[in-house]
Amino acid sequence: MSVPASQSPARTSRRRRRRRTRLAAGAVLLTLATTACSSLGRTSVGTITYSIGPQTSVMLTSPKVRGCHKLPPSGTTDLYNNTLVDMVMYRTPDCTGKDTTYIGSRLANNVAPKAAPWRSYSFVH
Repeated sequence: MSVPASQSPARTSRRRRRRRTRLAAGAVLLTLATTACSSLGRTSVGTITYSIGPQTSVMLTSPKVRGCHKLPPSGTTDLYNNTLVDMVMYRTPDCTGKDTTYIGSRLANNVAPKAAPWRSYSFVH
């Protein structure tokens, strides 16, 4: 009894291997695509509290992780980072310059009495 070439066991096993390889490649690509897009709308999860002047306090809940966040023009001299993400404070309104302060997750910091206030911040991600 002869078996047609299209149904030979060798060809069937090659097809199965190709199919498995294609499925594995597709799964890897889907995982990469999902990972790349997952951080687009990510938030810092928690609150940031800072003061503006002697009697005004501002509390932000879960700000976005990406980008530069501006503070009011007068800036702030104390800040409490009660989020799950570390942040960097800047003395400029556009998150540039070398005079920065690193504030870890769930930590607070105050500006020295004669130093310039912070005017913007970004998250470390």
